[in-house]
Amino acid sequence: MKNLLTLNYWFNLRPESLLPYAQKTLIGFIILLALLALALAIINIKSRGSIYRGLFKRLYSFCLGNTLIGLVISFFNYEDVPFLSARFWLGLWILIMIIWLVFITKKLKAIPQQKKQVEQEKELKKYLP
Repeated sequence: MKNLLTLNYWFNLRPESLLPYAQKTLIGFIILLALLALALAIINIKSRGSIYRGLFKRLYSFCLGNTLIGLVISFFNYEDVPFLSARFWLGLWILIMIIWLVFITKKLKAIPQQKKQVEQEKELKKYLP
């Protein structure tokens, strides 16, 4: 844990390979993202006219994109490519995932307003011929 907080650990351009536990955790996280992407693809197909379709599409692209990025990072760590297996790529990947999830939650918070707008449109269309 002491090593995790040093700049030499994060910005070493020739890092040692990941520990077996860390490698298995990374692969498990990638598999989880892939399974979520598959489930969200199925849900997205079934929710054709739903308000939540946009949210499912964003979550699907989040999971699929991060699965691919994670596979690339895992491959470079496995092959011990000097610059591309540096630890700051993992930190950058986590930072990008957090920012991406912030934008998804902003869209999630807008769904109740969209529901009200759809209900108002239904109410208005009820009186139109």
